Amino acid sequence: MTRLLIALVAVLWSGAAFAAAPTERAIFAMGCFWCAEAAFEGKPGVIKVTSGYSGGTNANPVYETAHDFGHAEVIEVVYDPTKTTYEKLLYIFWRNIDPLTANAQFCDRGAQYRSIIYAVTPQQKAAALASKVELEKSGRFKKPIVTEILDAKPFFPAEDYHQDYAVKNPLKYEYYRFGCGRDNRLDEVWGAEARGGAKH
Repeated sequence: MTRLLIALVAVLWSGAAFAAAPTERAIFAMGCFWCAEAAFEGKPGVIKVTSGYSGGTNANPVYETAHDFGHAEVIEVVYDPTKTTYEKLLYIFWRNIDPLTANAQFCDRGAQYRSIIYAVTPQQKAAALASKVELEKSGRFKKPIVTEILDAKPFFPAEDYHQDYAVKNPLKYEYYRFGCGRDNRLDEVWGAEARGGAKH
């Protein structure tokens, strides 16, 4: 009986510890949220990635009209700060976008595809600004970086059929990604670092 009680307490304690595990979130606009999701899913410390909308003027936007109200396609990344850092997420973010083209990403055109870092905390904003300055000073780009860094606005999850699109529809996803020229452009912009490779 005593052993059973000890085991029960251990299970309850471990469950409480798990429930209390600290998480943080990041919000990024990177063009098509299908591709943005795929860039972060499965990375160390990343718990969940959700496609959605942010930055617009109306609540509860839907895919067909979100852009009419100024929303961008975004992802919300929930992560464990004991297993990864916001700076590492920023590294992945930058190397999965074209930071030199305004109101577009690859074949997708329009303000809903603009690239933005939505800082959830002042610490995130400072880190994001520092990462942008570092890239600007690196001399690697001949054109200015147009990616915005803004305070986070409400995040609205996208419809269910957009979630985990690359996993649920691998052939359609690969066809879209290839046809959009995303990887070719990432290779042009980032070289060996494209898609978060060549990690520092």
